[in-house]
Amino acid sequence: MERKVKYDYAFKLECVRLVIEKGYSSEAVSNEKSISESNIRRWVSFYRAYGTIGLLPRKNRVYSIDFKQKVLLSIDKDLLSLREARLKFNIPSDSIIIRWKRDFANFGLEGLSSKPKGRPRSMNFKRKQRKTDKPLTREEELLKELEYLRAENEILKKFNALVQAEQANQNKRLKP
Repeated sequence: MERKVKYDYAFKLECVRLVIEKGYSSEAVSNEKSISESNIRRWVSFYRAYGTIGLLPRKNRVYSIDFKQKVLLSIDKDLLSLREARLKFNIPSDSIIIRWKRDFANFGLEGLSSKPKGRPRSMNFKRKQRKTDKPLTREEELLKELEYLRAENEILKKFNALVQAEQANQNKRLKP
């Protein structure tokens, strides 16, 4: 299942061409198209760095620990800004690099490893007992019947309480 893309390739290319070829400012294009100016600036920078390929929708990529470490070392060594690092390594968002920095500062290299996504596989739940072909013993039959009768008794108690509450409400309505 692919993720939904908010702005398609043709729309991005049209906005970028308005800025680069027609000489419009990114603010003017953002007002005309009713989108964020930062999106237009990001698209223009990716277009200048990677050409039309930079505007293609990106799939959610999984980055290796080595790649993440390389990006963080490059930022420190070359004194790159988040924007420059994002463009140099073709990373879609600054927030990804910020998360890597925070995880590396808190947990070291282990923080850069991929975390499992989604709901955990094993969940605690009670399984129904399997029916066996063996006939029940007399004691097991009695226990099963007792359990059924107790459940039936609880249901009847709740029903009686509900009926009494309904009658009490009707009595209150009738009395002035």
